[in-house]
Amino acid sequence: MVKNTSFDPDKLVLTKDEILAFCDKVIEKWNKHPSKNANNILAMTAVKASIVWTDEDSLKAIWGEIINWVFELLYENALSQGKNDNVDWSTVMKKLKNKK
Repeated sequence: MVKNTSFDPDKLVLTKDEILAFCDKVIEKWNKHPSKNANNILAMTAVKASIVWTDEDSLKAIWGEIINWVFELLYENALSQGKNDNVDWSTVMKKLKNKK
C-alpha cells in the first residue's frame, strides 16, 4: 500500500466558483439581519468582485496565504484568550478540538 504524502493543508484546491459560493453563504447569513450587517455585506460584496476579476492562479496564491494566516491567527487568538481569561491550556485545546 502506497501512502499519499502529497497532502498539504495550506495548499488551496478550491476553485474560483467554490470561493464565490462561500462568499455567497456568508452574505446570505448576514442578510438575515441586514441593518446590523450592512457594512459587512458591502465589504463581502467588494471581496466577491475582486475574486471575479482575479485569475485562478492568483486566487490560489492569495487565498492560500489567507488560509496560512487564519490558522496562525486562530492559534495566537486561542493562546491570548487563554492567558486573558486565566484558563489553562488544556481547556483551550479541548474547546478547539470540540469546536465544529
